[in-house]
Amino acid sequence: MNNHGSSKPSSMKLKHTINPILLYFIQFIISLYTILTYIPYYFLSESRQEKSNRTKAKPVNSTPDSAYRSVNSLDGLASVLYPGCDTLDKVFMHAKNKFKDKRLLGTREILNEEDEVQPNGKVFKKVILGSYNWLSYEDVFVRAFNFGNGLQMLGQKPKTNIAIFCETRAEWMVAAQACFMYNFQLVTLYATLGGPAIVHGLNETEVTNIITSKELLQTKLKDIVSLVPRLRHIITVDGKPPTWSEFPKGVIVHTMAAVQALGAKASVENKPLSKPAPSDIAVIMYTSGSTGIPKGVMISHSNIIAGITGMAERIPELGEKDVYIGYLPLAHVLELSAELVCLSHGCRIGYSSPQTLADQSSKIKKGSKGDTSMLKPTLMAAVPEIMDRIYKNVMNKVNEMSSFQRNLFILAYNYKMEQISKGHSTPLCDSFIFRKVRGLLGGNIRLLLCGGAPLSATTQRFMNICFCCPVGQGYGLTESCGAGTITEVWDYNTGRVGAPLVCCEIKLKNWEEGGYFNTDKPHPRGEILIGGQNVTMGYYKNEAKTKADFFEDENGQRWLCTGDIGEFDPDGCLKIIDRKKDLVKLQAGEYVSLGKVEAALKNLPLIDNICAYANSYHSYVIGFVVPNQKELTELARKKGLNGTWEELCNSSEMENEVLKVLSEAAISASLEKFEIPVKIRLSPEPWTPETGLVTDAFKLKRKELKTHYQADIERMYGRK
Repeated sequence: MNNHGSSKPSSMKLKHTINPILLYFIQFIISLYTILTYIPYYFLSESRQEKSNRTKAKPVNSTPDSAYRSVNSLDGLASVLYPGCDTLDKVFMHAKNKFKDKRLLGTREILNEEDEVQPNGKVFKKVILGSYNWLSYEDVFVRAFNFGNGLQMLGQKPKTNIAIFCETRAEWMVAAQACFMYNFQLVTLYATLGGPAIVHGLNETEVTNIITSKELLQTKLKDIVSLVPRLRHIITVDGKPPTWSEFPKGVIVHTMAAVQALGAKASVENKPLSKPAPSDIAVIMYTSGSTGIPKGVMISHSNIIAGITGMAERIPELGEKDVYIGYLPLAHVLELSAELVCLSHGCRIGYSSPQTLADQSSKIKKGSKGDTSMLKPTLMAAVPEIMDRIYKNVMNKVNEMSSFQRNLFILAYNYKMEQISKGHSTPLCDSFIFRKVRGLLGGNIRLLLCGGAPLSATTQRFMNICFCCPVGQGYGLTESCGAGTITEVWDYNTGRVGAPLVCCEIKLKNWEEGGYFNTDKPHPRGEILIGGQNVTMGYYKNEAKTKADFFEDENGQRWLCTGDIGEFDPDGCLKIIDRKKDLVKLQAGEYVSLGKVEAALKNLPLIDNICAYANSYHSYVIGFVVPNQKELTELARKKGLNGTWEELCNSSEMENEVLKVLSEAAISASLEKFEIPVKIRLSPEPWTPETGLVTDAFKLKRKELKTHYQADIERMYGRK
């Protein structure tokens, strides 16, 4: 098997406790079954392994710094989905005319809300939700057209900025389509951003109008409205807020329905004042920013269209039978691109949230159905943090099974892992053993799209096995419209992000300080540069940073310097191996990749999250760890240590016990001695976007974490 550097199946297998004689008998039965099912499989189908081993991308010339292109775009990069549809309003019009009365956007109605008191006295809000109510393509078009016209009546001018600060929901997409039609520049802000970051985004873009929800108006905007002097109109997507008197003079609050009614009443001749051009700004997307204050990325119509053209090509048979579940922040480029791909291909989009996604989700009342059970999606996007959580939850359930059930699951899991590594499928295991796990996401998922951060090999293989579907692992940045690479559905190798999409090309630039060169053997390595029409226009009002990160070549093609380090496998697939900002030189001169250390340790059942830290004044690595409460409490019980959760986390004995587990795992993962954390701090509080220590995509904010744990850093490095 051509592994292309992916993890060996043996290293990811689960351990069973079966009598050796019984095990030999079971293995004999499995071998017999494998032979009987393999014979027809061999003659009737091309092995997935054969497809996986095909060349997927090639360098366009023989020089070491040559760009790699997908074999499907060697003669020219793709830039449009449909001929003549070179702006987003035309793409939607094309889809509306083609799919007219087909269902497009779905929202569940709330049947009941109630407060549930937990044993610790905390009150959780629980909901009972009904069926999905759907808007057709025609409905969405009419609502967007009227909303855009209404905004025009409120004084919104073409090519001026309007902000959306709202949770992921149907109204978000309606508002976005209105802005694309009327050539308003949509400024997107994460719903979890802190006050100063929101104020910075709104004032930098000089918006006079903002679209939001009742809840965010009450919890976030109300306190900062006075700090945004240009603000004139606040539009709430879900009805009037209860209090009106607290807003500064000159700020008017409208409902989305009222603005749509205003637009519908206006003269039919009152069409959009100016149609967008392909080079016009469609979105100014504020990144959640793993470093410093958020930057606004200027994304044109042609950038988005090129990006979604590339992404769509990697999803086979995408069309009207597909159902996508939307729950990640629409202010994130991964979610916005995924939904625009679906909208342009006739797929239904059902809305959800991380708190209502599955039957077991935190806001779903016990006994009632989560969104995946009701919607039964075929496509879903996820960030690694969510997949890691699913993996840990399922594995905890497996550990609670009876010995017989657990061993049956483990045998099936290991057998399927072997078959996947050979490119074969396992229909019986899928039907009898993994059906229940698959049901957690509705039972119909045919492709999981993963982006935002690296996904561990263990979690990727777990998703392949238990959810019986490929994981399309992708790589892209807000600055490249989310587009860069995505793995092909039959490529089940782990640790890679796939070949360049048909809309872009990728080259590797030497980075001498880190010791990465595009002449390296056996694989070329270097900083990843992405070129193509999906590469965005730069940062809003930040020319210095734009000049540092973007350039144009002699042919007028735009390139993005990503700061990520990659290597190309012989078949043209990319692997992310390092990041410039994550590389730290220790006192003795060794280079440590903090991301590599974290990836090796993050999947331990004992670890919910980890941040490695080092600097050039010291000779060793330290770490901040969010432990898993259940696993740490159990470890404390075994070691005879008692106390509250905070006391356990602050205990030096527990730090040492966790450190032992980390060190063993680090050695198993082949980390060098100098890469293994020598001291750690256990954090009783989880890191969430609300704490400001991780981004919305759950990437670590290293600068904020360093500030937060400064006293601990000094303690661990011996300065009291």
